[in-house]
Amino acid sequence: MKQQSFASPVIQRLCQTLEASVSPYHCILEAQSQLSQAGFQTLSLTEPWTLTGGQRYLINAFGSTLLAFVLGPELLSGQISSAPRLKLAAAHTDWPCFKVKPSPEVSTDRYGKLNVEVYGGPILSTWMDRPLSAAGKVCVLTSDPFAPRTIYIRSSRPLFTIPSLAIHMNREVNNGVALNPQKDMLPLAAILTQELDRDHFFLNFLAQEAGCAPEEILDYEIYLYNADEPAILGLSGEFLSAPRLDNLTSVQACLTGLIEGGCSEGICGIILYDNEEVGSFTKQGADSMLLERVLEKLFLSLGLGRESLLDSLMGGLMLSLDVAHAMHPNYPEKCDIKNQIVMGDGAALKLAASQAYATDASYVSVIEGLCRKHQIPYRKFSNRSDIRGGSTLGSISSARLNMPTVDAGVPILSMHSSREILHQADQAALENLTRAFFQG
Repeated sequence: MKQQSFASPVIQRLCQTLEASVSPYHCILEAQSQLSQAGFQTLSLTEPWTLTGGQRYLINAFGSTLLAFVLGPELLSGQISSAPRLKLAAAHTDWPCFKVKPSPEVSTDRYGKLNVEVYGGPILSTWMDRPLSAAGKVCVLTSDPFAPRTIYIRSSRPLFTIPSLAIHMNREVNNGVALNPQKDMLPLAAILTQELDRDHFFLNFLAQEAGCAPEEILDYEIYLYNADEPAILGLSGEFLSAPRLDNLTSVQACLTGLIEGGCSEGICGIILYDNEEVGSFTKQGADSMLLERVLEKLFLSLGLGRESLLDSLMGGLMLSLDVAHAMHPNYPEKCDIKNQIVMGDGAALKLAASQAYATDASYVSVIEGLCRKHQIPYRKFSNRSDIRGGSTLGSISSARLNMPTVDAGVPILSMHSSREILHQADQAALENLTRAFFQG
């Protein structure tokens, strides 16, 4: 990270997570590392559980989603008389980017390019002329067709770029250019030579990274990521510019809050979902039965039935964390006339009549009360009435679980750009809120 001396400990920790989490799979590996160092024990989705009150547990679900729980000391199997109090915090592990297609090698004359597809809703122009690299998973043949071996790969250096067309060849470029994902956004990978196989240069690269033969590779999920380092900006060093702030800011807040906040009673947990940027409708996304099924297994392991689970869900509270739109200094008119937030104002509590953000005054008041009690800066945020704005996994999870939910997050600029911007103090406010949520 550039200008590290200007970064607070909170931002230094966030930057370590940003640089480690170059794909959703690597985000989960980083989260597992932080949780394991804090004493969390790993459980399997497909094996019986024996749980003990006062202990900490984590579950890796399908490689790109993670659940972690802290059990209050009173939760001893067979000795629980009522439904435990349930507090959850959620975030997502994915971000808008490019995903490599099958058979990706494309050639134009002697240029070798990659055939990629857009993942989520990136601002395409911000990906031009950036140093890009590749990360994800490779699935390799074994003797058992039902158990291919998964290898997580991450290139150690920038490899690709998507070159812009020079202004001399498009004099209207500064008037706005529509970019076609299939034509304009194919990354340059190499100059093709006799030594570089025109039809298999990317597959050969993957095999080298995975340490296997090309013919052993069955399939892969590889994402391109912006290889730029985070940088501290501003005359007072107040800003952080970095890739993947949406939504690794919230991932880190969930991890810090659960690790440091603990759980004095009941069940405190986090879930880091994949696939929010493409609608959440996957087995590892928020629009699935994953969280309810894991919670049911947890309750059964504690000697509790489904009725207790339902009581805990409907009497519990979820804090859904995702970034918010800070007022843009050049476009203040894009904000609501009253309910805008400037970077440095603290955590954003996100409200929407459309329920694109989970909005319920009774439960927003709980979070607002926590902020006041712990002197955590915050501001309520709503979009302009004539701008739809985005949505979060909060409303999806709340509807799936019938669990009260509040949406909050860090206000940022350049959301869905390949680089985004936050104020250092806002990340500290969000982590303090998440910590207080689990403690209080």
